[in-house]
Amino acid sequence: MDKAPEAFRTISEVADELKVPKHVLRFWEAKFAQLKPMKRGGGRRYYRPEDVALLRGIRFLLYDDGYTIRGVQKILKEQGPRFVMEQRPHVDTDKKGPKIEREIPDVAAEAAQSRSLGRPPELKVSGAGMDVDGLGAVLKEIEDCYRLLRAAKS
Repeated sequence: MDKAPEAFRTISEVADELKVPKHVLRFWEAKFAQLKPMKRGGGRRYYRPEDVALLRGIRFLLYDDGYTIRGVQKILKEQGPRFVMEQRPHVDTDKKGPKIEREIPDVAAEAAQSRSLGRPPELKVSGAGMDVDGLGAVLKEIEDCYRLLRAAKS
């Protein structure tokens, strides 16, 4: 059953639509004062269409454009929520909403699961196209920077 565009959405519906875990939406509420979903008995959240549009813009700026939370906060302060709402991923005209290209992994849940099993989280990479030499060069550069910082600190 599809809801009307002006219908309120639950946190689960919004999380599914934006492909982010529910705890991320709750975290964003704490970081972005402009996000104020209605709360009913028992603290159940209901997101207005404007809330969903703002969340979509925040998600796009954070995950697709590479802004930090502080950067998005600055944009919200200087440009306003309407500007952020207009920042959106490519819209697939065959479907009703924006096309979210990739799902954001729930790294917190994965880390918690790994801790409960007593081992570090696994690195998930595909073998094809992995530039091991390039990664080695990046690691060496990071180690060199670390040594320089340690030397400057002492």
